[in-house]
This record gives sequence, structure tokens and C-alpha cells, in this order.
Amino acid sequence: MQDYQDIRQDMRATVEARRDLGPEYETALIESFVSRLDATIAHRVRAEMHAAGAPMAKSRKSSNGSIPIALGSMGIGIPLTAIAAQNAGTAGLLLAWGGIVAINFAHALSRWRERD
Repeated sequence: MQDYQDIRQDMRATVEARRDLGPEYETALIESFVSRLDATIAHRVRAEMHAAGAPMAKSRKSSNGSIPIALGSMGIGIPLTAIAAQNAGTAGLLLAWGGIVAINFAHALSRWRERD
């Protein structure tokens, strides 16, 4: 439950920083928040895998890496929507979904570059 409080505090801090710094820092703030969120999600996944007794597999390339990104986006999108809308209103909602869109866009771009 502590992770949810940390995410909420990070989101509030990011929205407040955006208000203070203005729109020219929005991209950097979003990237910073998304990085922290990504680290939190990775930590949770590792903890759940370890708790379930699943062996830690060596890194291998999946045949379709888009599926985990899409499912992860929806998985974090639903609670982030509620948290952001409740605590920061429309600006928080846009910031949260902007980060999710940015992650998906970056993933799609990297897959597109791999094919070329």
C-alpha cells in the first residue's frame, strides 16, 4: 500500500512543479515521473514473481513485445486515471495519460527502428 502513496505524492509533486515551472518544462517533468513509475512497476513485478516462486528467467526477446506494453499501459492507466483525476483534476489526468501515451509511442518507435 505504501507504493500507492508514493505514486500519489510523486504525481502531486509533478503537477505542482508543472504549475510552478510552466509548460516549457512539461516534457522533462513527464519523463521524470514516468521513469519513477516504471521503476515502481518493475519492482512490484519482481516482488510478485519472487513471492509466487517463479524462477527469474534470463532476459530474452519475446516474439511480440507490444502485448506487455499494452497490458501494462491499461493496468497502470486505470488506477492512475482515478488518482490523477481525484487529486489533480484535468491537468493531472492529462499528465498521467500523456505519460502513458509517451511510453507507448517510444516503444512503437523503437520497434519501428529495429525493423529498419
